Amino acid sequence: MQGKSFPTTQRGLTLIEACATLAIVSILAGTALPSFDSMLKTRRLEGKAAEMAIDLRYVRSEAVARNEGVRVSFHNTAGGTCTLIHTGATTDCSCDNSGVAQCTGAAVALKTLFNAAASGTSIQANVASMRFDQNNGTVTPAATVRVVGADGRAIHHVVNIMGRVRSCSPGGAVRGVVAC
Repeated sequence: MQGKSFPTTQRGLTLIEACATLAIVSILAGTALPSFDSMLKTRRLEGKAAEMAIDLRYVRSEAVARNEGVRVSFHNTAGGTCTLIHTGATTDCSCDNSGVAQCTGAAVALKTLFNAAASGTSIQANVASMRFDQNNGTVTPAATVRVVGADGRAIHHVVNIMGRVRSCSPGGAVRGVVAC
């Protein structure tokens, strides 16, 4: 009986081919990971800065809509920074260590934005509080609110006396944001 020949096609990978593929993928992932981390920090900073800019515009429109002065106050707590949008005087509302608003008298907390210390961003302002006027939407005092990332890059929101917000990045450190 004559032997039949079977096709000798190979299916699958050899151990050496699998190890070589795994080594190449590991090298590529190791190279891409630092740039991914940098991109993640940038997106976190941009997101927090965009949220702050929207909130500053919201305060101005809320003062006009409510026909009463509305404040944005900045509080540093052990757990992070708390940005509080409220009615009443500067001292009428504050935040506890977990970012929960506490108001006294007739003051009303409209919105609280708590930025935990571990979030990778911090919010700083050169004033403790700004009051937006209901008649003209103007603000007293004018201020700069800084959103700072874990890597030190920052986006500044400059609020002028007319209550308008202009955003910039010191030295143009954040791509796509005008340099201060």
